[in-house]
Amino acid sequence: MLLLLVVTAGAMMILNRADPAFLERLRTTVSDTVTPILEALSKPAEAVREAGDDIKTASTLKKEVESLRAELSQLRTWRTRAQTLDAENRELRRLLQAGPPIEARFIGARIIGDSGSAFVRSMLINAGAERGVQKGFAVISAAGLIGRVVETGTHSSRVLLITDLNSRVPVRIESSRDRGILAGNNSDLVRLIFLPVTSTVRTGDRIVTSGHGGVFPPGLPVGEVSEVKRTDEGHLGTIRVRPFVNWNQIEHVRVVDFKMPGLVLVPGQSQAASAGKGKPGTSGKE
Repeated sequence: MLLLLVVTAGAMMILNRADPAFLERLRTTVSDTVTPILEALSKPAEAVREAGDDIKTASTLKKEVESLRAELSQLRTWRTRAQTLDAENRELRRLLQAGPPIEARFIGARIIGDSGSAFVRSMLINAGAERGVQKGFAVISAAGLIGRVVETGTHSSRVLLITDLNSRVPVRIESSRDRGILAGNNSDLVRLIFLPVTSTVRTGDRIVTSGHGGVFPPGLPVGEVSEVKRTDEGHLGTIRVRPFVNWNQIEHVRVVDFKMPGLVLVPGQSQAASAGKGKPGTSGKE
């Protein structure tokens, strides 16, 4: 067989030198003859492969259907709980004669710069007094709270981020309703301080704004507890919170005009004028 292959290869080399066109026609003829045979032989293998893919797809779809059914059942349970809580909330408001929730107005803006410093965490947005932005207004993104306005110009404003060392935000733990203060420290993780000594804060708890102070609307998502340290006596120690906001991906924000009269002063308005505003027989002037 080896000798036959050597002789055949030599003959083909001679033919290629003598008549290249003949060898090309020979190769084409052989290819045309062999192609249908190879195609016919490949169909069973392709059918087996497609059958295997169908089995894998069916198995995956079955698992997805089971997962969706479980999720649907859970959502139905949550919907029932939400309807119950909504009814209880309305009844409690009626008993307490509570007024409607305070409405907020949103002003869209785009980030046009940042502090560029390791000692100050702030951003510059392209919305200012001309669009109704005032000092003290909260600033949020789609993920959660970013900070508050600390400087306002005609067309731009400076926003102090919640991670800045000078930032203090009244918050509460969403699950236990315990109130505390979120304190920035110029790092990606902020601290949760002034919690009650009996607080049962745990890793993974969601932190939202409490609304105390009238600057931040209640219920704004802030972050998630990432670390809880306790002393040797079991008392609460350092509690760190990871904000929901990804600072490297923020492009657009919303300024929140939280309508709580008298708590956020308009520039140039005195404290006495703010306190006397709206009282019968009081002009607000000294």
